[in-house]
Amino acid sequence: MFESAEIRRTLDGALPAMKVMILLAINGGLGQTDLANLPKSAVDLDGSWLNYPRPKTAVERRIPLWPETVQSLKEAIAERPAAKNAEDNDMVFLTRNGLRFVRNSDGEKQTWIDSLGRAFKKLIESLGINDHRNFYALRHSFETIAGESKDPIAMGSLMGHVDSSMASLYRERISDERLRAVTDTVHEWLFGS
Repeated sequence: MFESAEIRRTLDGALPAMKVMILLAINGGLGQTDLANLPKSAVDLDGSWLNYPRPKTAVERRIPLWPETVQSLKEAIAERPAAKNAEDNDMVFLTRNGLRFVRNSDGEKQTWIDSLGRAFKKLIESLGINDHRNFYALRHSFETIAGESKDPIAMGSLMGHVDSSMASLYRERISDERLRAVTDTVHEWLFGS
């Protein structure tokens, strides 16, 4: 995982799109594929919420967004390049070439392209944070620190984890207050009072 001082350094050194992707990763536990497939329709900047099922599990997530994340999202969306492909017009994030940050390559031999992971690795290396960690370690940081909130049900919901317990069959909702308590715990760790 990344420690709070390291994350703050990456935020200070990042360009607008990378900055908000880092914020979303630590604000709500989003990974590269989550971010690459994030539609604008999932983002409620006025209400400061992200309503977005995790692509890997299809588990619905409702994530309260910090003021820093909302502001950064507004800046990144304003600077977003035009989409190269029409089906990407609604994506929040696109590379400078108008492509999704994580995608399969064109051509005969399909290969996985993770432009986000590569750009993040360059960023942390330029800041002298060059070790085995990668962008997905931000999700690990979120999980670890969110656990301090002592609400594993709300934390799992934010992470988009599949809950196959009997209790999940009876649970009808998780309050916004519980979700905010988890993200507030991480915010306090990252930014302090």
